[in-house]
Amino acid sequence: MKNETATLAGGCFWCLEAVFVALKGVNSVESGYAEGHVANPTYQQVCSGATGHAEVVQVNYDADEITYKDLLKVFFAIHDPTTLNRQGNDIGTSYRSAIFFHDETQEQVANEVIAELTAEKLWSEPIVTEVTRFEHFYRAEDYHQNYFANNAEQPYCRVIVAPKVAKFRKQFLDSLK
Repeated sequence: MKNETATLAGGCFWCLEAVFVALKGVNSVESGYAEGHVANPTYQQVCSGATGHAEVVQVNYDADEITYKDLLKVFFAIHDPTTLNRQGNDIGTSYRSAIFFHDETQEQVANEVIAELTAEKLWSEPIVTEVTRFEHFYRAEDYHQNYFANNAEQPYCRVIVAPKVAKFRKQFLDSLK
């Protein structure tokens, strides 16, 4: 097994976690916060926009079973990479679209995928996803972990998360655990 880590921000981490945890080759997914200038921030601090953190998922995966490029294809399919600091009604820098690369290979693959998607013209607006060197990850509070699995009937989950998960499952059926 070749364990690697991907750190991705695409709006609310509850949506991202619910999708990535279902992929073959993914060993674990943790919701948390990346970058920013406050150590160990709280959810309230991050949501205020004053800390500079992004809501992220940190995905531990078996690179022999799923590639980084395949993870990024899922990432771009489940959020809107053309809206700056926003996903739907979630607005602010904590909801930005970003790829925090862990090494030069991840950086190269991220830029290649963005170039490919740009050439395919899937969106009418340009992709604004940041490609930034990973520096810090702070695990979110326990109640954020496995949020969708533990709160599927919560209104936000029913209206926002569940449709994204359903779309993902339909589009990536062959990649599910």
